[in-house]
Order: sequence, then structure tokens, then C-alpha cells
Amino acid sequence: MTNKKTFLQTATLIEDILGVKKAMIQLEGIANLSGLVQSFDQQQLANFCRILSVTVSEPDVGNDEKHTLLAKNAQQKQDSSLSCAEVNQVTLLNIPGFIERLCKLATRKVSEATGASNFLQEVEDWYTWLDNALVLDALMQMAMEQAEHTSTESSDESSLATSTLMHRLPQSMKIVHEIMYKVEVLYVLCVLLMGSHRNQVHKMLAEFRLIPGLNNLFDKLIWRKYTLSNHVVHGQNENCDCSPEISFKIQFLRLLQSFSDHHENKYLLLNSQELNELSAISLKANIPEVEALVNTDRSLVCDGKKGLLTRLLTVMKKEPPDSSFRFWQARAVESFLRGATSYADQMFLLKRGLLENMLFCIIDSGCKSKDVLQSYFDLLGELMKFNIDAFKRFNIYVSTDNKFQTFMSQINSSLIDSNMLVRCIILSLDHFETQTEDRKVVEVLSECCLLSYLAKVENRLSFLFRLVNIINVQTLTQENVSCLNTSLVVLMLARRRGKLPFYLKALREKEHAEKFPGCLLNNFHNLLRFWQRHYLNRDKDSTCLENSSCIPFSYWNETVSVLLRSDRTSLCAIASYIDEPFMDLDMDLLEC
Repeated sequence: MTNKKTFLQTATLIEDILGVKKAMIQLEGIANLSGLVQSFDQQQLANFCRILSVTVSEPDVGNDEKHTLLAKNAQQKQDSSLSCAEVNQVTLLNIPGFIERLCKLATRKVSEATGASNFLQEVEDWYTWLDNALVLDALMQMAMEQAEHTSTESSDESSLATSTLMHRLPQSMKIVHEIMYKVEVLYVLCVLLMGSHRNQVHKMLAEFRLIPGLNNLFDKLIWRKYTLSNHVVHGQNENCDCSPEISFKIQFLRLLQSFSDHHENKYLLLNSQELNELSAISLKANIPEVEALVNTDRSLVCDGKKGLLTRLLTVMKKEPPDSSFRFWQARAVESFLRGATSYADQMFLLKRGLLENMLFCIIDSGCKSKDVLQSYFDLLGELMKFNIDAFKRFNIYVSTDNKFQTFMSQINSSLIDSNMLVRCIILSLDHFETQTEDRKVVEVLSECCLLSYLAKVENRLSFLFRLVNIINVQTLTQENVSCLNTSLVVLMLARRRGKLPFYLKALREKEHAEKFPGCLLNNFHNLLRFWQRHYLNRDKDSTCLENSSCIPFSYWNETVSVLLRSDRTSLCAIASYIDEPFMDLDMDLLEC
């Protein structure tokens, strides 16, 4: 790859080998890798990212059973050392100027020829027979050579027409180039952002002004045209056969999601005027500004009339409700809200009509996509949590019983997808019930159909029974473990009010009524034992639980310990509610 003449062929061969063999290259074992990468020009570096995207990603397991938390925990016990992908990430971060050059590639503007204004349609046409940027490189070089050759020949009409065509194609190809390069560059940056050196990467991306650069490209390139997207939602490491334009948009949204998630740099997605708006919201509400907002370096935020988050909201609301772009857009906006709840952040989005748009999509749009609906539920939960104004707006929009029943039907259709929203409502209700001196809170509590519904014990119990019943230790994954945590939230709040025995007794009565005595409570007992092993050794996960619920993790842990007591005389222990013949607590499923 040091020779420019053989670079393309070599890069193509390496990519093909990695694709067929599913092998991992150890980058640190390559002699003078740093010098090699630094010798690449920007076009070569962009192509090299196609190889890097494989070397920095964890291999796709391919077997659903290996994706379970039980399997992952067992794997981590066997091999506590860094994976090859993680080592490769560190190797790349140690190459001088590497991240800065990727940021320049990601934010580089495209020079667009006058004659190629409809280039996005051309992208679709080209992509039917050009499968990657490496082939495109060779084709572009050929087209340019042919254009030069044609210009030296006769100037008859056909020759002139060919010359004009050859003049246009390279311009159009350059634009296709840029889109396809950016997909690979954004992917590598995204993977690095999710790695173990996240804070180091974050600092560099901020310093090299990645976000302002992407903001400047948004209208001109990233979302200059609305594209119908019927593709299936893919995971981070899954292969995608989407067109370059669709892949580019999705990778851009994935990057925003990774950048904002639980990190104070999320405020770089705003411009100075929008940051001032957040400060004004806090001042009006008489609450202190979030520390991360105060500490944001204003020289690194977005330029122009709109920040990147506001631009994203604008295109999101114009997107069809069941578009798969909506899934990634909602995930990106939700990540901005995740972490410790910020009233100002929520109000910033509420003022821009986000809640009403989400409710329209859930209730009135006829959206059937399971993945897209889940993203709506999760975003709505973060938007409404502990925010009395949001619940007031909800009640204004859901103004009829028919609308409310449609909303609840969507929630009940898949509790795994909607349980985070249910958790938000239950936590918010508990929070509001401690603010009975606030007139607005009392008014909303008495009028809001959603809060009234969850205030009824029978409805909470119905959710609790279903949450515990749809999961078990062997099927727990990163996607459905939230059901276990939501059931714990219900029981923690019951314990605070001295009602834990009532809830456990109700679960026992329910399983007897269903003719399966011991089944539900044994399953729940095993789930909680797994919970202890899983969360007590994970500082990040436990911090997320604490931040999202505003319940100290010590109380989570204490409640689980109380529920798992072996003392059958304790009214707060699960064991007390399982009849002796149906006891199944000694089976150590966690070792399976």
C-alpha cells in the first residue's frame, strides 16, 4: 500500500480477504503502521477506512444464544483481556494526527459541478453496478483518461458529445466518492466513540470541530433531499445493502447518537443562541443550570442560525412516520436527553413541538413498524420524565377516550418495546405525588388520563405481572433486560410506601389463578439473582440506572437483597410467597 499504483488493488484484496475469512488483523503487529498511515493522502486514508471498519469492530456473533447476557457474562469471565478490536482501536488512537484527519475527511465540503445537479438520482443509478468506492476510484481514473484522450481527437459532433459526457461523469463520481468515503469515516469514528477510550475520542472530536463541520454540511449534502427509505433497520456491525445516500444518512445519525449519549459534549450540537435559550429556561423555572452546559466551550459549538440538533428535529418532523430514518432520528434525539434528567433540555424540545409529533406518530399515523414505534416510546419516556408540563401537553393532545385507548393499545402490543415509557410514567407519578403543594402539579394529577391510569394499583400490577412473565434468565439480552429493571422500579416504589408485601401477595394470587403456582415467583427470584451478579460488577450500568431513575443505586441493591432473603418469615422476601412443594430456589440456572 506504499505504492500509489498498487494501492487500490491491494486495498481491495485486503477487504475481500477480511470479508471472506472473517479474520481480524492485529494492527499493532504491522511494521511502521503509523508511518504508513501518515504517508496516505486523504483519498487513500478514506479508502483505508474500509479496512479499518473491520479491524476495529467486534465480530458479529451470528448466534442469538451468544447474544444473551448470560452468555456474554460467561465469555467475559473466561477472557478478561482486551479483544483484538479494542487493541486495534488503541493502536489507531496512538497514530499522530489520525483522528484530526478523519474529522477533516468527515467535514470536507463537496465541489459540485453545474451539470450534475441531480446527482443523488445518479448515485442510485451508479450504485446498481458500482459496489464500493475502490472500484469507483479505478472507474473515475479511466473516465478522466478517456476525457483527455477524446479532447485530442477530431471535433465532430459525436466526439464533442462524448467529451461533454466524460466531463460530467468525473464530477458526479467525485460527489459519489465523497458520500461513500464519509460513510466509512463516520463508521470508524462511531466505533471509536463507543470504545473503552470514549472520553479521549470525545475530547479530540470536540477539539477538531467535528460537530460544527457536520452542521455546515447538513443542508448541502447530508439531508439536501428527502429519500424514501424502506430498508430494514440494521445493527451497528451488520452488513447493509442500502444505497450510498441512505447509508450516509444512517451512519451520520448513528454518530450523533453515540456522540450525545451520556456525555456532557452533547451541548456542542447547539449554537450559542440555543445555549442561551437553555439558560433562560432554567432561569425562568428558578432552577440551576446544568453543570455541563455551564462548562461548554462556546468556541466549539455549532455556527449559523441553527444547531445540528435543531436541524435534525426539522427533518425528522417532515419524515414519514414509519420511515426507518425515523428510528435513527429518534434514537439520536433520545440520546441527547439520556442521563440525569434536565428540565431545560426537555423544554427546549417541547417548545419545538416534539411531543405532539411523537403522539401523532404513535396514535394517528398508523405506523406499524415495531422498531420505529419502540424508538418513539423511548424518546417519549425521556421527554416526559418528571416534567409536569409534558404531561399537561400530553393530556391536551390525547383529548378523547378513543385516542387514549389507541395509545394504550400501542403500549400493550409489545411491552418489551414500551416498558421504558411505562417506567417513566410510574417514576413521574411517584415524583409528582410528593409535590402536592404545587397548584399546577395538583391540577395535572387530577386531570391527566395517563397518570390516573397508572395511579390505579390494579393497572400497575397488570404491568408487573407481564414484565416478569415475558423474560427469564436464559433469554435476557441487552434489549429486554429493561423489563427486569422496570419491574424492580415498581417494587422499589411499593417498598418505599410499605406496600411491598401487598404486591408480592398479588403476584402469588395471580400465578395461582393462572394455574401455575410458583412459576412466576421462582422465575423472578432467579432473575434477581442474575441481576445481582450482572450489575454489582458494572459501575457504568449501575450509574445509568441511578441517573435514569433518580433512585440511588444503593436502594436498588438493597431492595434486591430484601427480595432475595431466604428467611421465609420475612413478608418482603419472595421465598415467603412460594409454597414449599413448588420451591425451586436451589436450582443454579446462572451457571448454565
